[in-house]
Amino acid sequence: MGKTSSVFSIRVYERPDFRGQMLECTEDVKNLPERWHLPEVHSAQVPEGNWVFHKLPNYRGRQYLLERGQYRRFNEWAAMNPTVGSFRRVRDF
Repeated sequence: MGKTSSVFSIRVYERPDFRGQMLECTEDVKNLPERWHLPEVHSAQVPEGNWVFHKLPNYRGRQYLLERGQYRRFNEWAAMNPTVGSFRRVRDF
């Protein structure tokens, strides 16, 4: 029996309202500052799947669930500040 593949996609932005530099990912990112060289995520779009933001690299620290949708400012995913160290897909199990 083959497992059904799920589609995941997320776009993170350096500024509110989907402005500034953008990074689009379909895979987990263990260390966002190392990959993107920007310290903050101010807005995000989730066209496919569900994702969890972690405040620190290596999937550590406070977690925030982002379901499909648009997040114009970091407080829309319930964060107190725009620091995101890593993020990963939420897979069915």
